[in-house]
Amino acid sequence: MRVLAITNQKGGVGKTTTSVNLSACLAAQGQRVLMIDLDPQGNATTGSGIFKREALPSVYQMLIGNATLDQVRIKTEFGYDVLPANRELAGAEVELIEIDQRETRLKAELAKVADDYDYVLIDCPPALNLLTVNGLVASNAVIIPMQCEYYALEGLTDLVTTLRKVRANLNPGLEIEGLLRTMYNPQSTLTQQVSGELESHFGEKVYATLIPRNVRLAEAPSYGKPVIAFDRASRGAQAYMSLAEEMLARHAQGTGQGPSGLQ
Repeated sequence: MRVLAITNQKGGVGKTTTSVNLSACLAAQGQRVLMIDLDPQGNATTGSGIFKREALPSVYQMLIGNATLDQVRIKTEFGYDVLPANRELAGAEVELIEIDQRETRLKAELAKVADDYDYVLIDCPPALNLLTVNGLVASNAVIIPMQCEYYALEGLTDLVTTLRKVRANLNPGLEIEGLLRTMYNPQSTLTQQVSGELESHFGEKVYATLIPRNVRLAEAPSYGKPVIAFDRASRGAQAYMSLAEEMLARHAQGTGQGPSGLQ
C-alpha cells in the first residue's frame, strides 16, 4: 500500500480535482484505491457523488476515536472507496490537541487496512494544521499540484521547508512523489518559464503529464462525478488518465522511490 498526500499550502491549485480524478483513473487501471477527504469543506466527498450531510460517521469520528476506518469508508460507483468529510471535521483540530499521539491517528487506522488497498490518496486542506500533519505523517510521499505562476514558486519554497520539518521530526521516510503542473496554459510565456524552473530544480520529480485548463474538469464536480465518468473523451479526463499511467509506470520501474526531493 502506497500512501500519497496531495498537498499545497496555497488554495485553488487543483488538490481536490487531482485527488478525485487520480483516484478514479487509478481505479480504472485496476488498482484498489482509497481516497481520504481531510478537508472540512468536503469537496472531494461531494465530487465523488457522496452527500456530505448523510456521510456519517465521517473521517472526523474516526480521528477522535469514535469510529473505525471500516465503519467510515464508503464504496463509490467509480471503483474507489472514500473516507468522507464534512464541516464537523473543522472541530477535530481542537479536539485532537487533547488526544494522545494526535499526529499519528490516521497512520494508525490505515495500518489496519494495509492489505486492502494498493493506493491511498489524501486530500489535505490548504493549511498546515493538525489535519494536514496527520496526512503527512501517514504518507510515504506527497504529490504537489501547482499552477505555473510567479507566486507558486514562492509558495513551493515554504511547502518544501514544511515537509523537511515533518520529515525531520515526525516521518523520516517522507519524500516528494511528484510535482504536478495544473491549469496549464501553453500559450503563456510565464507558464513556460515557471515550468522550466521547476524542471531544472526538481528534475524527474516533475511529472511529464500536464493538466490543462478544461471546462469539463470544472463541470464534473457539480454532477458528483470524476471527469472520466462525466466526459471520458475530454482533455481533462485524458490528462488524468495519463497521470495515472505515468505514476504506475514510475512505480513499476522503481523511479518513484529515488531521492526524496527534500534535500
